Amino acid sequence: MAPYKRKTPEEILYSIYRLHQGRLKIIIGSVSGSGKTYHMLQEGRLLKKQGIDVVCSAVSTMQREETVQQLEELERIPSIHWWREGKEQKDLPLEDLLERNPEVLLVDGLAHRNREGASFPTRLDDIRYLMDHGISVITTINVYELAGAGELIFQMTGIRAEETVPLNTLELADEVRLIDVSPETILKRIEEGVLGDVTHPAMSTRGNLGVLREVSLRLVAEGVNDSLEKHREEHGLIGPSGATERILVSAQYHWNGSLYVRRGQQIAKRLNGDLMVVTFALRGKSMTKEQLTFKRSIVKLVERVNAKFEELSLVSLRQLPSELVNYAIQNKVTRIVMGHSQKSRWQEKWQGSIANRVLRKTRNIDVFLMADRAEQEGERILPIRPNAKGTEEPFHRLTTKEMEKKIQSIHRGSFKVYIGAAPGVGKTYKMLQEGNLLLNRRIDVVIGLLETHGREETREQIGRLCSIPRAKIQYQSTTLEEMDTEAILARHPEVVLVDELAHTNVPGSRTRKRYEDVIALLENGISVITTVNVQHLESLNDAVAQLTGVRVRETVPDAILKMAGEVELIDITPQMLQERMRAGKIYAAEKVNQALESFFKIGNLIALRELALREIADDVDERLEAWDRDVALRGPWSRREVIFVCVDLEPRAERLIRRGFRIAHRLKAEWFVHYVHCGTALTPEERKRLEALRQLTERLGGVMDVAEETRNTNIHRHLLDRMNGVQTTQLIIGQSRKPLWRTWFKESFVHYLLRNARHMDMLIVADFDPHVTESAR
Repeated sequence: MAPYKRKTPEEILYSIYRLHQGRLKIIIGSVSGSGKTYHMLQEGRLLKKQGIDVVCSAVSTMQREETVQQLEELERIPSIHWWREGKEQKDLPLEDLLERNPEVLLVDGLAHRNREGASFPTRLDDIRYLMDHGISVITTINVYELAGAGELIFQMTGIRAEETVPLNTLELADEVRLIDVSPETILKRIEEGVLGDVTHPAMSTRGNLGVLREVSLRLVAEGVNDSLEKHREEHGLIGPSGATERILVSAQYHWNGSLYVRRGQQIAKRLNGDLMVVTFALRGKSMTKEQLTFKRSIVKLVERVNAKFEELSLVSLRQLPSELVNYAIQNKVTRIVMGHSQKSRWQEKWQGSIANRVLRKTRNIDVFLMADRAEQEGERILPIRPNAKGTEEPFHRLTTKEMEKKIQSIHRGSFKVYIGAAPGVGKTYKMLQEGNLLLNRRIDVVIGLLETHGREETREQIGRLCSIPRAKIQYQSTTLEEMDTEAILARHPEVVLVDELAHTNVPGSRTRKRYEDVIALLENGISVITTVNVQHLESLNDAVAQLTGVRVRETVPDAILKMAGEVELIDITPQMLQERMRAGKIYAAEKVNQALESFFKIGNLIALRELALREIADDVDERLEAWDRDVALRGPWSRREVIFVCVDLEPRAERLIRRGFRIAHRLKAEWFVHYVHCGTALTPEERKRLEALRQLTERLGGVMDVAEETRNTNIHRHLLDRMNGVQTTQLIIGQSRKPLWRTWFKESFVHYLLRNARHMDMLIVADFDPHVTESAR
């Protein structure tokens, strides 16, 4: 609502009603045994310590020791016990709860159905009733108990819930928190008998657990995105947030229209983004029978791929670029998908091309120009699922090199990463908890490096864990401390806990980065459990800068995350994180206000949370695909792709390299980075800059080539020859920065490629500028 707009009487009444109503928080998990009840009770105990009146009822501990311990300090209101099909059921005692009138009720099983004769048929109805009487509720649910998600899960895994609630139930909640847990952890709990003997047989399969986990992550990410969009609208922020992809296909009523939609669908699925399709029709001009036929087929295809379709009316075709860009801005599009121009250079000069005019009118939106490969390769680019194939022949004798690789992997330590959206979410707390659990099982665990940041709750979790003393290093007349990797190697524990993976070591240390120390530990057979925040992933550096306005300097290569056998997200709502910040549980009191006004602003926390949820969902999907399952939600990529990134020495080069990596990683593609120097010898600053770009490329797993040309006119030709030489299928370049009048006399590199590289897809990456307000100019 606009800040000075007077509220209507209805709005005033609703606001008063909301003041009296209790709040609802839903804790969601991928599967029974993920720890929802434990975390709900833990949260209840924290609220009680803050002086809030908390009770619990109808809580199912399943006699799990850790969960039962969380109940000890909480008041319990006896539930109503009854039996259904030989299983004990618990209903809420509504009258007793109203008489007790607590501030907060903790209750399990949001999807529970009550006994016959109860006041209400379902627990959801009970909860609404209690909220109307001013009682706040924290409750739990499994993802397959949400009706819409449950149907998809049943199709993919065969798992179906006995009772469900409508999918839009999550929209009733003031907060939704995900308890993420890896399939490996659930399988260990099943093997140890922690989950009892009532586990669904299909839940003992790693692939099914992966599907449940990915659906949970993406479902919560969608809800977070809705709250982010709402927050941005309330603060007058326009354009895409950068946390999620939104793909817009510009199609024609022509034979290749469906190909554009299919390509857009592939991109949207691979990036897990929304898909929209827009077409244009001239006002007052009737369509031919052929165009009407193409329109019907495109509309059917759009419905089939679950996209949004819209036809826009134009007075003349010259309006098309402006209307397309305006539509993209209004719908917060991150990428426009369209076809290459078919005009010659001189036709483009005199008549203009739609693609060129779109590129001139947009700033913060990428443009993807799709090649028409039908003529060149005689094929259609369709999302086809290949048949599953083994990676090794069963009777193949291993070569010496293959044998050495297998032996290395056997000796290598296990690697687990706890990842969060921001500092203070509880990664270190969880890592120490797990360390103590392992210690109780007589596994030799030590703390290699711990940063409590003065947080008392974290320090309490150290328990019986012993620490390896830090190494002292002299630097500029000061003694600094770092993890003593040599001492850990000498002690050789089974497991070591290492905090803050992205840390840069003091100059003079054994290695430059902490993750390099971790790799050394793993290679020496020591298992590592570590922590990192999502903003420290190298390929997300630009996205984080766009979302928060903060450029993160300490990063880790994405390959480190891929090395991990397990990656678990520690999810916490932005509201909860800010409460922890204000309570002094994250930073010292003097830093709290500054943090809340900068990195810890609510909009930043919402966006980072969505980024973390989507990133881990993608990681889960990659693992599903690696397990030879044909149920990966995004579907495998069927075509061999080669990505080619053209860079100069300007600041945007890193952005292009990171974009190249993320696309190549999602497409399982080879990727190359190329720089061509022309003119005088490189200055020391330019050499340093070039070396930094090479290191970034290699850190991300790409190959960077550097070439020299004597004349500027040869650079375009050289790059095109190099692209064709490696059989490039997708080219990534930055937008041309030359003013329009310059292109009349001298063709820019982008325009040269637009005319000469039409046989390959081209992604022209936007020069994101947070200060640029998008408008069709």
